[in-house]
Amino acid sequence: MTITVETIESDVVSIISDVSGFDVEDIKPEMNIMKDLEVDSIKTIEITVAIEKKYKISVRDEDVPKIATVMDAVALVQKLVAQKIESH
Repeated sequence: MTITVETIESDVVSIISDVSGFDVEDIKPEMNIMKDLEVDSIKTIEITVAIEKKYKISVRDEDVPKIATVMDAVALVQKLVAQKIESH
């Protein structure tokens, strides 16, 4: 199974939509998750956990504050998925 950037972006946007209540169509890659999408620290954890479950990856606690925009989240998931694939 190949995981493309488009797939990851679509999944991440879908997860953020579920947690934030914003429609998928309204979520843009450059949006700031906390400021533009009104996601607080509790919802950030929900998003992180959902991403971890979806991709069976582990996001380090120190990486969570580095996720400011939707694209930051997508880039982190890409990196972690690539590392997981390399280690198998």
